[in-house]
Order: sequence, then C-alpha cells, then structure tokens
Amino acid sequence: MTTNSPVFCAIDRADLSGALLLARSLHTSPIGGLKVGLEFMTANGPSGVRSIVDLGLPVFLDLKFHDIPNTVAGAVRAAADLGVTMLTLHLQGGPAMLWAAADAVKDLGPRRPLLLGVSVLTSMDDKDLTTIGVESTTEAQVLRLAGLARKTGMDGMICSPREIAPIREAFGQSLKLVVPGIRPAGSAAGDQKRTMTPGEAVKAGADYLVIGRPITGAGSPRAAAHAIHEEIDAARLAAA
Repeated sequence: MTTNSPVFCAIDRADLSGALLLARSLHTSPIGGLKVGLEFMTANGPSGVRSIVDLGLPVFLDLKFHDIPNTVAGAVRAAADLGVTMLTLHLQGGPAMLWAAADAVKDLGPRRPLLLGVSVLTSMDDKDLTTIGVESTTEAQVLRLAGLARKTGMDGMICSPREIAPIREAFGQSLKLVVPGIRPAGSAAGDQKRTMTPGEAVKAGADYLVIGRPITGAGSPRAAAHAIHEEIDAARLAAA
C-alpha cells in the first residue's frame, strides 16, 4: 500500500449517512485513508463497509478478530472480499490463529489486505495488565507479541506510540507499525493512556497514524487534518 499521508482518520460513528458525509468531506484533505471499527460495522454491516471502500480511499477495518483458527480464517477472507486495505487480529489469539489468517490471504495477490496484530490496547497500562494476569510491563508484553507477529506472517502490528522505538530497536523495519493514541498538542487524551503527538510518533518511526476525535470532533475536520499534515511534514523535515 502506498499513500502520501500516514494518517488514517477513524470514522467512529454508527450512522451511515453521517459517516459518509464526514468521509466525503475528508476525501480531498491530506489524509491517507479511513478507519472503521466495531461501532460502524455493528450498525451498518458489510454493505456499510463497502460504501466507505467505494469512496476510493484506502480503508482500515479494525475489528480485532480473536477466535479459533478456522473462524478467524473465514472472517479474514470475508473482510478481504470487502476490498479493505488493512485489518486487525488480536495477537493473543496465538500462533495457530495467526498462521490461519495469513494462509487465508496468501493467494489474493493485489487484493490481499495487510494483516496487523493488536498487542496491548492503548487504553491499558501496567496495572491493567496485572489485573488480567500478565506479570510483565506493557513494553515487555508488546515486544513479546511483536516477536510473535513477525514469526506468524503478520505484515505489521498495532502499538501505542510509546512502544515504537523499542520495537524498531528489536525488530528493525520488519513490521509495519500502525499507531493509535495520537493526540496533537492541546488535545484531550480521553481514554488513551499511552499517547504522543503526530510529529513525535513519525519521528519515532511510525508507518501509519490512526487519528479520530482530534479530526472528527474539530469544528472543521478538514482544517484539523491540514494542521496535522503540516506538523508531520515539519517533523519529517527536522529529521532529514
């Protein structure tokens, strides 16, 4: 996948008409694609996803598949048929599930979506991991799951901005890093606990940024997208 902008705007809403209106308004703004997730999919189903795909921008389908291998393989094939560019699977589903997903798309050629493994949600921290029985730091758990992603045919993974540098140090460029928890300076963190600004995340080595409310909740989403684009360009220039 090639795109001029690393930003995927999260269209996190249930009403199809509003989602399409928002997506169309961003079509000529400096974003690289659109992300739709559980709220949108539950309300609008596969036909709703197709309607977003038909707008012409790359679409990231974020459903975080996590089930037995055969079920996940079928879900991945169905998602690929929708024409999406990227989709997510929980790495905690284990190697058999991840290999089944990779095998499900191996012969799709140019229709093959990127498979992204979800590590630790950006709404979680070390204390949250302890409550579910994971006795390690967030960073250590993310690195452990990154190793699993690389071994099982994943194209990349979802991680918070705080884990970009450790993953790059451990695994180089072998995984595409798609990073939520992006908050421009002055934006509220909301339910995200591990965040960075767009410029910081790009300098750290993120391939793609997932940004929702700072764009969609702005008085002018197009203006917000342009401001983020300018910040990213400035960060790239400073790093050159």
